[in-house]
Amino acid sequence: MRPTAQSDETTIDEAGGADHRTRNGILRREQTRRKLMAAAVAVFSQKSPDAASIDDFIAQAGVSRGTFYNHFRSTHELLQAVNAAVSDGVLEVIDKMVLTFDDPLERIAAGCLAYMSLAIENRAWGRFIVQVGTQGEAGGKLVDVYLPRDIEMAAANGDFRFSAMQVAHDAILGGLVRSIQSVILGRTQPDHVRETLMVAFVGLGVDAERARRVCWMEVPKLPISGDSDFSALISE
Repeated sequence: MRPTAQSDETTIDEAGGADHRTRNGILRREQTRRKLMAAAVAVFSQKSPDAASIDDFIAQAGVSRGTFYNHFRSTHELLQAVNAAVSDGVLEVIDKMVLTFDDPLERIAAGCLAYMSLAIENRAWGRFIVQVGTQGEAGGKLVDVYLPRDIEMAAANGDFRFSAMQVAHDAILGGLVRSIQSVILGRTQPDHVRETLMVAFVGLGVDAERARRVCWMEVPKLPISGDSDFSALISE
């Protein structure tokens, strides 16, 4: 029976070794993918999606072209991955805070101010937003889910009046992105976003005094953990 026991032990060790190698392979692959995504934040913070090339990403990440294609088929797919891992994750945290307010105007203001605050505190991410903007996949849930929900609520309450949803989108998002750009480039102070948002609100039909009160509201600090995708990717 002893030889059989030795045979069983060997089989277990071999299986364990294979599992260990598999886990290490998965870990290395994930680390490489994360390195490419961190490189994307750095590159997109300096170049627009149309100007960035695969060579930019592989140089920033220090990997081969073949390695890039092992993970992403195009720069567009890389941008989508960064957005899915970071933008939507951050926006979900913002939305949890936003939903503590009942007033849709306060929700919009709180969301925009929180987004602006993150961009100012994390300049690499702020520059990324300026270059990529909030169009297409780069806008993520901010464009497709959260903001439309609250704009529609504000319209239903009679606070907003506009001819088309896209008008309200552009008035709010356009001002937000340009405000981030102005602050990051040192052209103005962080409260610039409050003034810009107030102008958008008034333009959409909100009483000026109420718009000022809402846009100067205090916003809770977001609980972004140090081990989140956002923190990991912007710090590499």
